[in-house]
Amino acid sequence: MRLIAGSTLRDKNATALRAGIELQLEPGWKTYWRYAGDSGLPPQFEFAGSDNVKSAMVLWPAPTRFPDGAGGNSIGYTGNVIFPVHVAAQDPAKPVTLRLQASYGVCEKICIPASGKAELLLAGGPASQDASLAAAEARAPKPVVLGAVGPLAIHGAHRDTVDGRSKVVVEVTAPEGASVNLFVEGLTSQWSLPLPEPVGKPAGTARSFAFDVDGVPPGARIEGAWLKLTLVAGEEAIEVVTHAD
Repeated sequence: MRLIAGSTLRDKNATALRAGIELQLEPGWKTYWRYAGDSGLPPQFEFAGSDNVKSAMVLWPAPTRFPDGAGGNSIGYTGNVIFPVHVAAQDPAKPVTLRLQASYGVCEKICIPASGKAELLLAGGPASQDASLAAAEARAPKPVVLGAVGPLAIHGAHRDTVDGRSKVVVEVTAPEGASVNLFVEGLTSQWSLPLPEPVGKPAGTARSFAFDVDGVPPGARIEGAWLKLTLVAGEEAIEVVTHAD
C-alpha cells in the first residue's frame, strides 16, 4: 500500500489537491469495495493525523462481483487498485501533508485483515501519477438522477413479489450484450442488503434486477427508505440515490 500524488484539480467551483491510495495485490488475491457484499472487510481510510487538511474525499472506482468461496458473492477488486482522494487545504497558501491510516481485507482462499500507514507531501504540481489517477477517477461511478438519459440509466425501484418472496425490483438500461452488475446500499452502515440478481432475460437494452427484503436494521422499513444504487457495465458506472416505492 502507498500514497501517490497528482497535480491540482481545478474547476469553476473548487480547487482540490489530488492523491491516491494504491493497493498492489498479488495474482489471485482480492480486496473489497466500501460495501463488501456477502463476506469480506470494507476498507477504512483515516486522515486524522494530516497537516493543513480541511477535508479528504475518497472516490471508489467501480467494483466487480466475485464468488466468496462460501456460497455467496463479494464486491471488490483484483490486481492493483487506486482509490483517488481529493483533498481541500485548510490554508491553500501552506503546504499539505496527508497522513493515512488504513485497514482493509485481502483474500485468496481466506480473508486476512491488513493495515498500514503512509505519508505524503502534496505540492499540487505536475506529477508522474496523473494518468493513473485520471484513469481511476474515470472509473468512479458518476452521480446521476433517477431516469437520467444515457447508455446507463436506473429508472426505478419498486416492491414486488417474485417467486413468492418479497423483493425490491430495479429497472435499468445498459448497452445490449454488456456484462452488467447492480449493487445496492443503505445510507448507513447498519444496512446489509443482499446483492441484486438479474430477473428474466434482457430485452434489448432493458434489464431488471431484484433483491430480497433482508438485512434491514431493527426498527427500520424498506418502504420509503433511501437507497444508493450503483450500476456497472464494463468500465462505465453510475450511482443513483432513490427510495423503494
